[in-house]
Amino acid sequence: MKINVYTINAFAKTSQVGNPAGIVFDADFLSDEEMKNIAAAVGFSETAFVSHSAIADFKLRFFTPSEEVDLCGHATIGTFFTMFTLGRIKPGSYTQETKAGLLEITIEGDGFVMMEQSAPVFSEIAPNDDIAQSLGIDPAQICTDLPVQVVSTGLRDVLVPVQNKVILNSLHPDMQKIEQISRRFDTIGYHVFCLEPSADNTVFCRNFAPLYGIPEEAATGTSNGALACYLYQYGKLGKAQEVNMIFNQGDAMERPSEIRASLSIRENEISAVRVGGRALDLSLVEIEQ
Repeated sequence: MKINVYTINAFAKTSQVGNPAGIVFDADFLSDEEMKNIAAAVGFSETAFVSHSAIADFKLRFFTPSEEVDLCGHATIGTFFTMFTLGRIKPGSYTQETKAGLLEITIEGDGFVMMEQSAPVFSEIAPNDDIAQSLGIDPAQICTDLPVQVVSTGLRDVLVPVQNKVILNSLHPDMQKIEQISRRFDTIGYHVFCLEPSADNTVFCRNFAPLYGIPEEAATGTSNGALACYLYQYGKLGKAQEVNMIFNQGDAMERPSEIRASLSIRENEISAVRVGGRALDLSLVEIEQ
């Protein structure tokens, strides 16, 4: 059996960078095992499978090369951009059914895609010493004014604040230790970041998810949605009713990516979380099953 798989680079700043995703349409007839095998054959961090939904415009499922995950930001952006490019949908608002819930997607006339995420959930505080050891850094290189914490807007990640870009770019992650800690806290992985003074709320970050077969990822929409909420929660974004942020990721992989996030604030509480970006380099390949 031959399966058509579209490939796309999501959150790409320029051609041939960003985070690649696979997209399989008309996936209703595929079994869980077949979807897992296809994702492994594609080999990207995530492949999205699109099928019919009784409660939304589309149903999306997401598989890494080794596991299914409830939600994937960059594969969602890539999927809806691909549908727009192929003429399957027009600019406007749509809903997607995912294992993380029913979420809204908005597509602008130029193909820019914004996806809704779930309300933030702030969970366990992780020990700085263990986290630092697994990243090959000194505990003193982790920020003292922000906690290392598990946060989710659909997927649980350990958010790790480091002091500056030099530290961020010189990490020596121990994948086995990160996998062990991720399993201990029931998370996808680590989202490590640093803040740089800027007028446009720019954040630099790296993402490690070896537990799910992803040593490092070039762009993670769900993690950056959680990070935007975390930064607001801890007073780093002021008190405006609308907060916009830019996340730069993938530089260490030579796949620079730009993820944009928007928070709506009502009565000092986060009322909506949206993450978005662009996609480039659409192509079609065949996978033999």
